[in-house]
Amino acid sequence: MAWSSRWKRHGRQSVESSTTKQIRSTAQVVLTRLRETGRFIKEHAKPRAMSILAWLRSAWQAIRGEMLRTWQNLKPLRLPAGWQARALLGVFLLTILIPGITRHFTRPALPPPAAKPLPVTVRADETNLLARLVAAEAEDEPYPGQVAVVAVVLNRLRDPAFPKTIPDIIFEPWAFESVANGHYWEVQVRPRDYAATQDALNDWDPSNGALYFFNPATATSAWIWTRPQITQIGNHIFTR
Repeated sequence: MAWSSRWKRHGRQSVESSTTKQIRSTAQVVLTRLRETGRFIKEHAKPRAMSILAWLRSAWQAIRGEMLRTWQNLKPLRLPAGWQARALLGVFLLTILIPGITRHFTRPALPPPAAKPLPVTVRADETNLLARLVAAEAEDEPYPGQVAVVAVVLNRLRDPAFPKTIPDIIFEPWAFESVANGHYWEVQVRPRDYAATQDALNDWDPSNGALYFFNPATATSAWIWTRPQITQIGNHIFTR
């Protein structure tokens, strides 16, 4: 038993000694890494930070100089101190906003005229949708006016500002009044509506490239009157 106790004490001392050595070794590694990090910061990061701070300081001095010169130019106006600051702020904001305002007002107000209609291959269901649109939008219009309704859809199909398929153009929200109020689904499609659709698909465009049409007697949108008018067929005015 005595020998066993001495062995246990000796084994415990050996384990404690090994643990102490590991702790010391780990501490030395950590200290070495910290020294290396400090040396890196001192040799590399600090000079870079100082150069960045120097650049920021010089940039601020330049901006401050420009602001002071602007301030001196404002003084002859004899504005109150508070209004001088507001005027300076206004000049700064205008410097930022003027390019955007100029770009907004100088961009073309109107989309380019639609390209001359080309032969279009459509599916039977798309032909049915177009013929129904003729019946809903131009039931009592002269035959060229019915063809022109389909031509407007085809012109939109070729214009990048509009959807890329015939169904998407017809059912675009608020694109056609008859679709919006449900009349589109109540009309009876006649052979004449299909004939007008086919004539439009065969390159007949009585609207001369129009992208919109409206009835001036029933139109409630002020915007539609701002569109350049191309021609009038029956009760419909066709516009770009």
